[in-house]
Amino acid sequence: MKIDSMAQRTTMELEVIRSTPITEHVLRITLGGEGLASLPVDQESAYVKLLIPQGDGEPPLKRSYTIRYQRPTEIDIDFVLHESPGPASSWAIDAQPGDRITVAGPGPKKLLNQEADWFLLAGDLTALPAISVNLRQLPDDAVGYAVIEVPSQADLQDLEHPEKVELHWEVNPEPNVDGLFLASKVRALPWLEGQPAVWAACEFNSMRVLRSFLREHDNLPNTHLYLSSYWKLGQSDEGHKQAKRLDSEQSPLP
Repeated sequence: MKIDSMAQRTTMELEVIRSTPITEHVLRITLGGEGLASLPVDQESAYVKLLIPQGDGEPPLKRSYTIRYQRPTEIDIDFVLHESPGPASSWAIDAQPGDRITVAGPGPKKLLNQEADWFLLAGDLTALPAISVNLRQLPDDAVGYAVIEVPSQADLQDLEHPEKVELHWEVNPEPNVDGLFLASKVRALPWLEGQPAVWAACEFNSMRVLRSFLREHDNLPNTHLYLSSYWKLGQSDEGHKQAKRLDSEQSPLP
C-alpha cells in the first residue's frame, strides 16, 4: 500500500478474481487480493480510479468506476460494453483471473439525502451501480421513482428497492446528442408533493437537459440534489472532462 501524492488517495494492487457477464452490455470484474485490506468497509457507491496499463512505456490511464458490491475480500466493478470499447472496457474484456491492476481510492460516496418526502433517481447504465446502492439504502417506506435508460431490453437487471419506489426501465438503443430521451421520461412522471431528493448521473448532454428541467422546481436545494455526467457521446474521457470543466464555469448549479 502507498499514498498517491497527486490524488492523496491510497493505491492498492488488486487481483482479478473473476469476470462475470451481467447483461448484454454489462461485464462485472471482481477484484480482491491482499491489497484490498487497505480499503475501508462500507464503500459501496464510492468511486475508485483504475490505473489502466498502457504499452510502450506509457503511463497508465486513470478511469473512475463505482464500487457496486463490497465483501470482506472482494469488490465488484461493472463495466459498460460499447460497440467501440475504450481503454477501460477493453481491459475488462481481456481480464483473466490472476491479472493485477493498481486501484486508487476510494473517493467520496454520492448518496441521496434521505431527509426528504420522496425520491427521484435517474441515469443510464454507467450510473446503474450507484443507483442500485442508493435504492438498497432507502428506507422501506420510501416513495418515488428510479428512471433507468438502457440500450436494450436485455440490459434490465433485478434491483432491490422499496415497494413504493417505481422502477422505470427505458430502452434507447441509439443515444442522441440532443440528450432529450432520459429527461423526457423523467418529465413525464408526476412531480410529487413535499420535499424531493434527486440523484441523477448520465451522458453529458442528457445531464444538461435534466438540469434545465430540475431548475424549474423551486423546492430542490443543492442539499437535496446530486447531478453529474459520467461520459459524453462522441468524446474520449479527456474530452468529456474538458466539457465538464467548461460547463461548470458557464452554468454552475444554483
